[in-house]
Amino acid sequence: MSIGSYLETLPLSEIARHPGGPPKNAFPFTGYPRQHPSEKDKLILIYDPLGLNPTVLEFRIEDVLYVEERHSAVTTSGEGIPLIKLWVRKGAHGVILEPFEVDDPVQFADKTQNLRDRFLKLRASRMNSANSEASPAAPASKSTGV
Repeated sequence: MSIGSYLETLPLSEIARHPGGPPKNAFPFTGYPRQHPSEKDKLILIYDPLGLNPTVLEFRIEDVLYVEERHSAVTTSGEGIPLIKLWVRKGAHGVILEPFEVDDPVQFADKTQNLRDRFLKLRASRMNSANSEASPAAPASKSTGV
């Protein structure tokens, strides 16, 4: 499936608007939305579609807390692109489709590696926290090296 057909597969499903304006525990992303072509619980957002660095982002729909309709952007060929502002729950995880260089080894962008390192540390921290809560606290004892 080409990237063009991937993004044009389905229109974005309805997301309920929350009364009272944007929530405080969310972060806004403005772009061109599309329904994920194979996972109905996710959406794709073309972030900054007419800018210098358009980026393809993926979010779970349950992490979208608020939606605002924005103006439509117009391409140089006169095509209208409907834009929305999504307010995504802080702490949610999204996926970014990012260019990379095919080489041996594959050359990923620094920001991807930095995020990967941050997620690994976060996951390890959560696992350690869960393990310490699951096991009863043992009295601390001094260990003598052998």
